[in-house]
Parts: sequence; structure tokens; C-alpha cells
Amino acid sequence: MLEQICQLARDAGAEIMQVYQGHQPLNVMHKKDDSPVTAADLAAHRVIKQGLSALFPAVPLLSEEDPPSWQVRQHWQRYWLVDPLDGTKEFLHRNGDFTVNIALIEQGQPVLGVVYVPVTGVMYAAADGKAWKEEQGVRREIKVQDARPPLVVVSRSHLDSELKDYLHQLGEHQTVAVGSSLKFCLVAEGKAQLYPRFGPTNVWDTAAGHAVAAAAGAQVNDWQGQPLSYLPRESFLNPGFRVSLF
Repeated sequence: MLEQICQLARDAGAEIMQVYQGHQPLNVMHKKDDSPVTAADLAAHRVIKQGLSALFPAVPLLSEEDPPSWQVRQHWQRYWLVDPLDGTKEFLHRNGDFTVNIALIEQGQPVLGVVYVPVTGVMYAAADGKAWKEEQGVRREIKVQDARPPLVVVSRSHLDSELKDYLHQLGEHQTVAVGSSLKFCLVAEGKAQLYPRFGPTNVWDTAAGHAVAAAAGAQVNDWQGQPLSYLPRESFLNPGFRVSLF
């Protein structure tokens, strides 16, 4: 299953790159919450939706670009949770920090996840409690790693006052700003030790990265110490959370 999902992510990434490289029109629109959506988001969504439907017709899909109503999904126990293009703002800024995110949710937890970086071709994947990074055709298992001072990864697009206060109280540390679900992946592969998040995220922003980070040994908990849950709920918003070694 994991290899099939990785290939779907690559196929979606190829569609994204057609737009990114100017071969297809960008067609920027805005949703009700004023977040941008482009032709690349929609093309990637179509590829993933068609692929998952063909491969796993019995498993329903929740995608950012076509979320089912609460009445349809309220009893789901096993479903795909997808962000076809995570980091649309980074895509528009052309900095390469955007990803294709596909996760399988079972009983509220991401048990399989794929995070694909179309610009570089890097693939992060997790299943069966193990996480990998594939780069230039070479796949290696990844694990979290401690370091002092810790490297804290923060969002390129969201630096709120709560986060600034938290970092001020943290003590000695370094920071790096990264877009999309790559923040989870930097912790997973040991390049960073902490990703604190206070600002809003949706479930499709985090599920695939959560799967990769957790399989690599990280904790992905809300600020009350409880693991992030993807059990169906009416709102798509996550609580604040931290991705950390301990």
C-alpha cells in the first residue's frame, strides 16, 4: 500500500510542477476563509482522488479541496486525509516549501503517511511504526535526534505573539523557518528537535506529517499533553500542538 501511495503523491507532484514551471495557467482563487487555491491544488486533488478511488474504493476520502459534510463523515473510523498541495502560499512565493500530503487514519490516528516535496523529489513516508526519507532514489530509515541547543522549526507564514513568548521562555535555542508539513519532517529526520504551533491548522495540514514524525519517534501532542486526534468532528481545526522528542 505504501508504495502505491508514494506513487500517487509523485503523480500529484508532477501535476503541481506543470503549473509551478509555467506550463499550465496558475488560476489563483480564494476560498471563504480567504486562503488561496490554485489550479495546481485542484489538479493534484483530482489525481489523488481518482487514484485512491481506484485502489481502495471502500475507504472514504477527506481532502482539503473537497471536504464531505459532517453528516457524511461523522461515523468514519478509517479514511484517507489529504492535502493535495500543502503550503499554497509557499507555492505562490516560489520558495519550494510545499508538499503533497496523504495520510490513512484509523481509529483517530494516522497509521500511514506520505509527504512528498515536488520541487526536490524528496519523499518522506511512514507505515508500520517506521519512517523513511527517500532522496535521489536512496531510501533510509529516519529517527529523531537530540541536540543542544535545540533547533526549533517555525512556520514561514505564521509567527504569532504566543509563539514569540514561548520561544522567549524556552531558553537557549536556534530557530529555522520552514513552510508546509516539512516542519514535522525536519523533526522526524533529526535535523530539528521541536516544532511548537499555536496558530490555526486544519487536520489535513498535519496528518501525514504527524504519521512521519510519530513513526520516527516524536511526540505529537496538544498543549495539554494529549496526542492529536483525527476522530471525526464537525470542525476541521486542530488545537495548538507541539512536535518534540519528549
